[in-house]
Amino acid sequence: MNMCSKAVVLCSALMICLWQLPVAEAGEPKPEATGPIPTQIAAAKKVFIANAGENQPFNEAFLFSGGSERAYNEFYAGVKGLGRYDLVGSPADADLLLEIELTSPKAGPLLFQGPFTEQDLYDAQFRLVIRDPKTNALLWVVNEHVQWAILQGNRDKNFEQAMDRVVSDVQGLAARSAVVSNNKP
Repeated sequence: MNMCSKAVVLCSALMICLWQLPVAEAGEPKPEATGPIPTQIAAAKKVFIANAGENQPFNEAFLFSGGSERAYNEFYAGVKGLGRYDLVGSPADADLLLEIELTSPKAGPLLFQGPFTEQDLYDAQFRLVIRDPKTNALLWVVNEHVQWAILQGNRDKNFEQAMDRVVSDVQGLAARSAVVSNNKP
């Protein structure tokens, strides 16, 4: 191989290596702009949790076991377990109103049909609405879907996982609002 060929190979190898290096300006991601979190959420110490109900399909077997107050009871226990809020028994005594609801709209056609059973497909989801108790103004909404499952045990497990996400969303929102309020001059 002559000197000119070696130079071409070396330059080509160098160019390939340089193409793989990120460009300095393009490598820095721009920070995303985030909207403000309502000050009521950041300042809240006492919350009232309301049961906004549920609408499981009416048939002999509900989608989830545990009765009609399961979502409310588990959300109440989850928020209490966070240790961040005092849970009060009256909206008048609260800094925030948290309304938890389980909806289960039909999501599609009949999933399967057999000689003894039918199973429709539902899109179960938790909806948490956060309101200001003084004005009843809507401050925030959280929606978490419950993954569909055919077997009752799996549906109940998925219910638990989605409820954990709702409680985690409350915790994350409170943490974000605390950081924002602490960074203000």
